[in-house]
Amino acid sequence: MGHHHDHHQTGNIKVAFFLNLTFTIIEIIGGLLTNSMAILSDALHDLGDSLSLGLSWYFQRLSNRGRTNTFSYGYKRFSLLGAVINALVLFAGSVVLLIHAVPRLWYPETTDAHGMLLLAILGILVNGAAVVKLRKGRSMNEKVVALHLLEDVLGWVAVLIGSVLMMYFDLPWIDPLLSLLISLYMLFNVFSNLKASMVIILQGTPNEIDIAGVREKLREMKEVIDIHDCHAWSMDGEYNILTIHVVLDQDYKLSEQVEIKKAIEKLLEKESVHHMTIAFESKDEHCTLTDC
Repeated sequence: MGHHHDHHQTGNIKVAFFLNLTFTIIEIIGGLLTNSMAILSDALHDLGDSLSLGLSWYFQRLSNRGRTNTFSYGYKRFSLLGAVINALVLFAGSVVLLIHAVPRLWYPETTDAHGMLLLAILGILVNGAAVVKLRKGRSMNEKVVALHLLEDVLGWVAVLIGSVLMMYFDLPWIDPLLSLLISLYMLFNVFSNLKASMVIILQGTPNEIDIAGVREKLREMKEVIDIHDCHAWSMDGEYNILTIHVVLDQDYKLSEQVEIKKAIEKLLEKESVHHMTIAFESKDEHCTLTDC
């Protein structure tokens, strides 16, 4: 069942990737033909989405290889490399588009509003189809990508409205204004995603894990008298890991320790921990690892 689900998830992302990449190429050609900075800006946005989808597809397949001697946790963290690469590409592209779009606010050029309208309709249909395909999936990865593509649909709705306005009113500055807004929106997301990626790379505590709360709940167990050396981090923003030292109130038999460990694991699973390492200690044992 797990293998079937991974294959289904990879298949959904694969379809969305090829839909997005094909339309990105159409957008670039259409943006040049219509002389529209807004279309070219959205093309860059979709190119970023294509990179994200392509890397997500690749790393999803890569993660299925499991662990190796070189990468003992597997390949999950490779997705962060893809996120950083994607952020750098989008940052460079956004800066270039801003350099070209800002002067056009004061010196607008003629654009083909009818061509923009057709591309906007096509953009809504293609991105909408990708959203529908991915929203059928159950994984967090699919849901996040689907939400991002839904934002693209809304962006194309803005381009559609702008093209209609330019068809009936002499408002050529709308095109560079849309380009400016799309580029600023991309830069905001670039820095947000890059910040989130760096927190994971630097092994920051995942937002969904409350270390203080975990300590409180574990101390409520009658067998536990103290908690220390508790560390939590995430492999890729979804798969969370926690290590902890648990001081027991007495020396329990091995079979009894197994039951205590199962109870702790059950509690940690409810706290969004997917991989855990639990070390038991006696109350008289001196541990040098008391830095948490």
